[in-house]
Amino acid sequence: MTSKASFSIKQNYKNKTLVEKAAHMIFMLCAFFAVVAVFSITFYMIMSGAPALFKVGLKEVLFGTVWKPTAAEPQYGILYVILTSIVGTGMAILIGVPIGVLTAVFLAEVAPKPLAAIVKPAIELLAGIPSVIYGLLGLLILNPLMYKLELIIFKDSTTHQFTGGANLLSAVLVLALMILPTVINISQSSIQAIPKHLKFASLALGATHIQTIFKVILPAAKSGIITAVVLGVGRAIGEAMAISLVAGSSVNLPMPFNSVRFLTTAIVGEMGYAQDTHREVLFTIGLVLFAFIMSINLILSKLLKKGDLKND
Repeated sequence: MTSKASFSIKQNYKNKTLVEKAAHMIFMLCAFFAVVAVFSITFYMIMSGAPALFKVGLKEVLFGTVWKPTAAEPQYGILYVILTSIVGTGMAILIGVPIGVLTAVFLAEVAPKPLAAIVKPAIELLAGIPSVIYGLLGLLILNPLMYKLELIIFKDSTTHQFTGGANLLSAVLVLALMILPTVINISQSSIQAIPKHLKFASLALGATHIQTIFKVILPAAKSGIITAVVLGVGRAIGEAMAISLVAGSSVNLPMPFNSVRFLTTAIVGEMGYAQDTHREVLFTIGLVLFAFIMSINLILSKLLKKGDLKND
C-alpha cells in the first residue's frame, strides 16, 4: 500500500508539473501575441500616417485651420479637428465621470438591495446598446431640443450659423451617456472589492457613512476608478458612428453651438472616396488619434503608479 501510495504521489506531481509548464507556455504565447499586436499596429500607423506629414508639411497639417482636401488648391489643416476631439472628450469626461462614480457609490453603498438589483441590469443593458442607436436617439430627440435652445440664445444674432441642433454640445451629451456604463460598472466593482474592515474601522472611530465613503472607500478604490476613467476616455475619443449623427460635419472651432468634426468622424466620413494625398492625410489623422489615446493611457498609468507609491 505504501509503495502504491508513493507512486501515486510522484505520478500526480509529475502530471501537475507538466500541466503547469504547459499553462506557462500558453500564457507566454498569449502575452507575446498581445505585444506583437500592439507593435504591429503602431508600426502600421506610423508607416501609413507619416508620409503625408513629409509631403504636405507638419505645420500645414497639424496647425492649419482650413480643411479643403478636394479644392483646386487643397488644404489639409486639422487643428480644429484635433481641438474638437480634445474639448469634446474632456467635456464628456467632466460630465460622465462624476455621475458615473456617484452612481457606483449609490449602488454599492447606499441603495437598498432590491433597488440595486433593478438598476444594475439596466446599466448593463446600456453597455450593450450599439453606438448607432445612441446616435439615432440623439438625432431624433436631442438635436431638436438643442435647436430650440439655439433659436432662443441666438434669436437676435446676425452672424451665428444655425446648425439644426447638430453641434458640439449634442455630441458631448451623447458621449457622456455612452461612457456611463463603463465608469459605473468598473467603479462599482472596485468599491465592492475594498476590504470591509476599512469601512468598519472608520465607522467605529465615529465617522458617518458619507464621511466613510468619501474619506476612506473612494480613496481606497482610486486605482479602479482611474481605470474606469481611462476606459471611458478610450470609448469617448474612439467613438465615430454616434457623434457623426449628432455633431454635424463642419470643421469649426469647438464652441458649444458650432457644427464640428471629430478625428474619428473625419476618417469615417471621407475615407470612402479619398484618394492620393487626401487619403494619406486621413491616415495621418488616424495616427494623431492613436498617439493621443496612447499618450492619455501612459500619463494616467504613471499618475496611478505614483499614487500607489505614495500610499505605500
